[in-house]
Amino acid sequence: MSIVAARKKFQAYLTDQGLRVTSQRLAILEAAFAQTKHFTAEQLLDHARAIDSSVSRATVYRTLPIMTESALVREVDIGSGEKLYLPATNSTQVAQVVCVDCNRIFEISAPFMEWYGSTVSSKLGLKPVSQRLQVSANCIAFHEHRSCPNRTKQA
Repeated sequence: MSIVAARKKFQAYLTDQGLRVTSQRLAILEAAFAQTKHFTAEQLLDHARAIDSSVSRATVYRTLPIMTESALVREVDIGSGEKLYLPATNSTQVAQVVCVDCNRIFEISAPFMEWYGSTVSSKLGLKPVSQRLQVSANCIAFHEHRSCPNRTKQA
């Protein structure tokens, strides 16, 4: 999804929910969609403040759930206690592989997930609302050489 389409969708969602469309919320959206890797709320705060210095920490923490509920941003929990986020740029199903040595998240296309979710849900008379596949894995290079090549690739 382009930033233009995301902005339109976000503005419509805010209006439908009876929430104000503010320059701070739009700066947060713009900052989120400028990211190519998973980010934390604190990292988003820094990026949003580069766009609009009046963005507050509280506004970021209140806006992230709104962007998640509107399906503009995906929330990722890798069990580290800190939530990570990524713009929902497409509707392709993805599986996440988390390196437990460096906490880097890899996302790979997993088109079978839609079929699987529908199949197992329909057998129970249910309709899937959401699903995720997350694999925790060790870095083979780290365990063999005590050096994780993915650590240097993190932003």
